[in-house]
Amino acid sequence: MEGQTLRTIVVDDEQLAREELCFLLGQLEDVDVVGQAGNGIEALRVVEEQSPDLVMLDVQMPGLTGFEVARRLLRAGIEPQFIFVTAYDQHAIEAFEVNAVDYLLKPVEAERLALAVDRARRRVQTDRPAAKERSADEMERLLQLLSEREDRREQLALKVADRFLLVQSDEVVHASVEDDVITVVTNSLSGTSNYRTLDELQARLDPAVFWRVHRSHLVNINKIKEIVPWFSRNYILKMRDGKGTEIPVSRSQTKRLREYLRL
Repeated sequence: MEGQTLRTIVVDDEQLAREELCFLLGQLEDVDVVGQAGNGIEALRVVEEQSPDLVMLDVQMPGLTGFEVARRLLRAGIEPQFIFVTAYDQHAIEAFEVNAVDYLLKPVEAERLALAVDRARRRVQTDRPAAKERSADEMERLLQLLSEREDRREQLALKVADRFLLVQSDEVVHASVEDDVITVVTNSLSGTSNYRTLDELQARLDPAVFWRVHRSHLVNINKIKEIVPWFSRNYILKMRDGKGTEIPVSRSQTKRLREYLRL
């Protein structure tokens, strides 16, 4: 759908993610990226200065989350269209779909981005006050639901022997899957999770902290004790659990690790 140029702002605390999203937006017609922000506070300032039609908001950011940024803007009477960029699993996203907002999963796919931008453009062109008021109400309800879901991500239930123990998500050192059984390890215990896949478990955790370094392994990057060079410029991670577990990094994740740790 062509027509009105969408003045757009991209908000993400990872510079590489912002650059990639800006590149993809640059491939679309009638989209003008008028600003970027690396955190929630900066996003509020840039939106106020630029009065964009569309804001691309990363959900998981330190300080103000994308949800909190959207809520503050709405309560200030500033109502651009929002597209959240998130690491939630697809089923969770579908459960929260409403007309007022769209979502993109990381890594962002060009075709999915184009669809989301077209939806945003249609909403911008719908300039009826009643529709805007309804969308704002829907957005407020949605943000409340998603914030509650975010809060529930703080704890995990692990089965240890015949008991279920609750652990804080930031206590998790690593998680692995073998024969369809997910084992989660903290500094003091090891237990199994009821999640069916590592994808489901990962969606419950903070994607800025928990990285899928291998198809069978998820690690807390704040609990890495040592990085050991391996063959073909790959790495082995020694973790800070009681056993000093060694976890391989897949070739596809090695570049991301190097960039993050400046290796």
